[in-house]
Amino acid sequence: MKKWTLLPLLAALIFGGVSSTFTQDHGSSRGMVIVPSSTQELPWEVGFRAHTNHLIMVRPEFTGSSPSGETPASLACVYQTAGTLVSGCPISGTSALPSGGSGIIAIVDAFDYPTAASDFVRFSSQFGLPSGNTCGPNHNLQCFNVVYASGNKPRANCGWAQEAALDIEWSHAMAPDAQIVLVEAKTNSFSNLFAAVDVATSVVQSGSTGKGEVSMSWGGSEFSSESSNDAHFNHTGVVYFASSGDTGGKVIYPSASPSVVSAGGSSVNRTSGSFTSESAWSGGGGGPSAYEGAPGYQSSVASVAKLVGSHRGTPDFSFDSNPNTGVSVYDSTSCQGLSGWLVFGGTSVASPSLSGIVNLAASFSTTSSSELSLIYGTYAGPNYSTDLRDIAAGSNGFSAGTGWDFATGVGSNVGKSGK
Repeated sequence: MKKWTLLPLLAALIFGGVSSTFTQDHGSSRGMVIVPSSTQELPWEVGFRAHTNHLIMVRPEFTGSSPSGETPASLACVYQTAGTLVSGCPISGTSALPSGGSGIIAIVDAFDYPTAASDFVRFSSQFGLPSGNTCGPNHNLQCFNVVYASGNKPRANCGWAQEAALDIEWSHAMAPDAQIVLVEAKTNSFSNLFAAVDVATSVVQSGSTGKGEVSMSWGGSEFSSESSNDAHFNHTGVVYFASSGDTGGKVIYPSASPSVVSAGGSSVNRTSGSFTSESAWSGGGGGPSAYEGAPGYQSSVASVAKLVGSHRGTPDFSFDSNPNTGVSVYDSTSCQGLSGWLVFGGTSVASPSLSGIVNLAASFSTTSSSELSLIYGTYAGPNYSTDLRDIAAGSNGFSAGTGWDFATGVGSNVGKSGK
């Protein structure tokens, strides 16, 4: 079993004081950011194996017995996807959830997550989400299911189990009535993961609506032959999402694919518990792709084309990903002593959450390209300031500014994007 390690690059974050702006409801509490081994990429893995994009925030007061991070209701308030909005969107005291969702959101991850079904129910029950868990002839829309992409149960890996816990729970949190299906790849090799994506595509297309989303919270450094895999993400009825990565200003694949919605990272800033603003997360991936050309939905928008030139630019839009402003996740599969209620960050939060938000919007885009055209059309249109939140503060190595940028893309959702 792999051990947790701490990256020297994150030393300043691990034990340094945290500004009260970025500590949710925890005042000046200090914390430790744990980087799972599954999130770390080794040099010889480039082009062959993918890694997860989640980080774990640990503080002395986080006991694992109850949720300690942002909740489905608090972020539904921040992103205005709930019917009732509470002033300040406090983590404690905000209870209105998104309502709706349809079709299937397929989550693709590697290896087996042995407690997926029971953890899905526990998370759902904690926050008042639908928790149907049996898929059969008379199943309800919220049934949860696990599919083995190779036909056989993969071996377990606790780091990837954490990733899967985050993914199934937060896609469900943002689109409660969509069916969540976890598709488990045999290993984290790109070949096995892309095979699992193909299975996930079939799962979505075989659903009652024939439409839905596929979320991929994994990726790896770009490689020269990456574009040969883009065909996996171009199928009618399916919108594909991928995390932009957890290394500030770096581009990863498949986030760089023009046929994928690249999910970037932001920080949800709070003062005295109340939401005040959103800024770029310093660890969020983004930038111009080294190997993918600029797609039409970017090159046709003058302000975006000026920045991306002839390259595909990432991310497209963003969601809370800073571990200091992280989300509550329940995972009872112990990993190096960590289990129960944990606080997760990383752009692995963004991909499933944005897939849920787009599902909730019920735009029913027929491909990723059509969804991306809708997002960029909203950005370039007269309703940009009302349908999207322009994130103009912070940096991931690229500064966030007015309009589209390599830090947060078009910004974040305020209840109407994708409609």
